[in-house]
Amino acid sequence: MAHIVILGGGIGGMTAAYDMKEQVGPNDKVTVVSEHPYFQFTPSNPWVAVNWRTREDITFEIAPYLARKGIDFIAKAAKKVHPADNRIELIDGSFVDYDFLIIATGPKLAFDEVEGLGPEKFTHSVCAVDHAVKSGAAWNQFVADPGPIVVGAVQGASCYGPAYEYALIMDTDLRRRKIRSKVPMTFVTAEPYIGHLGLGGVGDSKGLLESTFRDKHIKWICNAKVTKVEAGKMYVTEHNDDGSVKKEHELPFKYSMMLPAFKGVDAVFGVEGLANPRGFTIIDEFQRNPKYKNIYSVGVCVAIPPVEATPIPVGTPKTGYMIESMVTATVHNIRQAMDGKEPDHKATWNAVCLADFGDEGAAFVAIPQIPPRNVSWFKKGKWVHYAKVGYEKYFLNKIKKGNTEPFYERYVLKLIGVTRLHK
Repeated sequence: MAHIVILGGGIGGMTAAYDMKEQVGPNDKVTVVSEHPYFQFTPSNPWVAVNWRTREDITFEIAPYLARKGIDFIAKAAKKVHPADNRIELIDGSFVDYDFLIIATGPKLAFDEVEGLGPEKFTHSVCAVDHAVKSGAAWNQFVADPGPIVVGAVQGASCYGPAYEYALIMDTDLRRRKIRSKVPMTFVTAEPYIGHLGLGGVGDSKGLLESTFRDKHIKWICNAKVTKVEAGKMYVTEHNDDGSVKKEHELPFKYSMMLPAFKGVDAVFGVEGLANPRGFTIIDEFQRNPKYKNIYSVGVCVAIPPVEATPIPVGTPKTGYMIESMVTATVHNIRQAMDGKEPDHKATWNAVCLADFGDEGAAFVAIPQIPPRNVSWFKKGKWVHYAKVGYEKYFLNKIKKGNTEPFYERYVLKLIGVTRLHK
């Protein structure tokens, strides 16, 4: 009998649990370990942060849904992974032994790397549902007495889509309230240009997103390093393309949301051979750790190098399509290992994304993720907004039902294909 443990109960972890259960035999056991008793649909957090969604709309208790599929669930945080002993130490001092481990924790949010950053300090966040709920409460206060907004992503961030989404969702909400004229907005980002997205740009992402920002009267500062945040003021150093300092900015704000850099979670941080210096899980082309070959990893917590060198550190995003592809490869490779075979399934690291802007949106496809590409496609339109709403509904139902059908393959890529025909 084999025991497969999935560490993490997010999009990657839940999908891996369902897929793995379909691959194992009746005497094998699948267990999910998560610090939260609930699943949160992270892509909807920007909507929660302007109160277009509630916490209840995008979360549900994990245990009952896993139980229906015969999957065990432990709602406790992991303190440390002990790969030499094939066990996980939990926060309460108990241990979970495993034959195979899938690390799908998502990231640790490194707010502490910038003084004054984060929801416990002076800026808001859409990275977790608790943060988004807090942001939504502050948003209600803000719209009653509006002022300047500073929004974006600090140095080392790797998931830029939500920053663009939230900036433009706030813009839409303010226009609906007819108070947009009272809110100067500045987008601050470590990216070398608007639309870089951590991917070196995709199609005409630079031109289209710059045009959108101009149309919406959103100013921007690129190659930006946030040095410090105080109550109502952000200190930003803008750099030239050669890395030299171009200008120092002191930006006043009444409301701010800045995405932080990511790190690996504490449970794997510092485990030699398992995690890199930032704590991300080291994997080979089969999603498998080279040193501990019964450990696999999927999602945002895996180590992926930057797409290109930039004046200010810019990480590489891991989109929903990539996560699904990683999960599929991982599950099949573990099945092969259980059968005494060498893994041979590889994930297709292509970037496919839907970004909502409130009343329209943008979709992009980068195949492969790292240039040069076979496909580099970026389009805007109202259809993306409706597609993102459909994405939310479809995926929440998929996870509740334990449906393992790949969402992006069956929904987003077909949708984009139809759109291209209409274009």
